[in-house]
Amino acid sequence: MKVRTRFAPSPTGNVHIGNMRAAIYNWLFARHMGGEFLLRVEDTDRERSTPEAIQTLLEAMDWLKLDIDGEPLYQSTRMEAHLEAAETLLSKGLAYKEDKGGTGQGECVIFRMPGTDSAYVDGIKGPLKKAAENMQDFVIVRSNGTPVFHLANVLDDIEQGVTHVIRGDDHVENTFRHIALYQALDADVPNFAHLPMIVNAQGKPYSKRDGDAFVGDFREKGFLGDALFNYLALLGWSPGDDREVMTREEMIEAFELARCQSSAAQVDLRKLTWMNGEYMLKLPEAEFEAMCFEAVAKAGIEADADYAKQVFGLVRERVKTVADIVPMVGYFFTDEFDYDEKAVRKKLQKDGVADVLAQVKAIFQELETFDEASTDKALHDFVETSGLGFGAVMAPARLAVTGIQSGPDLFPMLAVLGRERVLARIDRTVRLFLS
Repeated sequence: MKVRTRFAPSPTGNVHIGNMRAAIYNWLFARHMGGEFLLRVEDTDRERSTPEAIQTLLEAMDWLKLDIDGEPLYQSTRMEAHLEAAETLLSKGLAYKEDKGGTGQGECVIFRMPGTDSAYVDGIKGPLKKAAENMQDFVIVRSNGTPVFHLANVLDDIEQGVTHVIRGDDHVENTFRHIALYQALDADVPNFAHLPMIVNAQGKPYSKRDGDAFVGDFREKGFLGDALFNYLALLGWSPGDDREVMTREEMIEAFELARCQSSAAQVDLRKLTWMNGEYMLKLPEAEFEAMCFEAVAKAGIEADADYAKQVFGLVRERVKTVADIVPMVGYFFTDEFDYDEKAVRKKLQKDGVADVLAQVKAIFQELETFDEASTDKALHDFVETSGLGFGAVMAPARLAVTGIQSGPDLFPMLAVLGRERVLARIDRTVRLFLS
C-alpha cells in the first residue's frame, strides 16, 4: 500500500501555525514512508475562500517548502459527487430526510448511525472507543442543498486515495462519525492520527491574542521559512535524541508518528528566535548579505557596497531575525543617530566622562594607524595607566560612537567606522550632553 497523506485547509486569508504544523507532519510522514503528500483546498465557503485567501495559503506553503504531489483538489468542484453520494445513502436506507428543528425551511439529509459501538487505534493517542448510545445521527446535507463537512471530507479522502489522516485532536469525535460514513460507502477506512493542541503559557489554545499566530506574521517579522518549519516540526514531536536544529533530510529520516506526543504542545517564541538565529548563521555569506542589503534598502538607507559588507559582517553572529538587521546597523550609516536616553543618564552624564572622552579622542588622533589592533591596544593601555577600569572607558566610548550600550565588539566596530567618523561622533556626543 502506497502511503498518501493530505493537507485539507479551508483558506480564509490567514494560515494558523497549528494548521501548518499539521501540514508539516503530513509532509514528513509521507516523505518518510516514500509516499505522496496531497493538497485539498476546502473552498466551499465562497464568501471567505476568495482567490486572495487561496493565494495566501499557497504562498505560505511555498515559503515553507511544502511541495505537493500532483495538482491541488478544489473541494468546490466536487459538490455534484457529494450530493450523488447522499442520494445513494438515502436509497440504501442509510440516511433519511427531515425538517430538522421543525423550522419549515426545508429538509436536511441526515446520516443514520449504525447503532453499534465504534473503536479505532489512533496513531498518536492509541486505542479509542465510543459507545453507540453516545453517537447521534448527524446532518450530511443542509436544507439549502449544500453538503456538510463530514460528507465532503470523507468522500474527497476516498477520491484522493488517502491512507493516513493526520489532523488536530479537535477532530477526534468527528472520526467516529467518519468511520461510519466510510463503512456505509463501502470504502476502506484510513489510518487516523490526531495531533495535540498548540497552547500558550496558560495552557489555552494559542491564538493571535498571544502574539504572532499566523504563518504570515512570522514571515513579516523576519523569521526564515526553514527555521519555522524546523520549530513547528518539534512542537509535539521528537527525533528521539537531543537534536533540535535539523535538516529536512534528518527530519524525514527520523519522523515517526509514535514519537509524537499526545499532550498539548506549548509555544516558546524565545526558542523559535534562538533557532532562527542558528539558521541565520548557516546562510551562505552572499545570501546573508543580500538579505541585509534588501533590509536596509527598504528602510531607505543608501550605503556603499564595500563598507556595508564590512558592517554586515560585524553583526552576522548577533542577528536572530531579518527584523534585527536595521536596528543593529542603522548607526553605521548616519551620524545623526539617536541615543539610548537611559544609557546616556547612566553612563555619560556623570562626573569625569567628558575628560575621559577627550583623552580617548586624543589617543585616537595620535595613532599612526587606526585599525582593530591599534585601537584595542591604545584603550587597554589607557585603562591600565589611568586606573579607571574598563567600564569607565569602554562604555562611554561605545555610547559616543553608536548611541547604544550593546553591539558588535568595540574594536572591530571602530575599525569599520574609521577614524574620521569616530572622532566626529565623539565631538557630537560631548556637544550634545557634556558641554
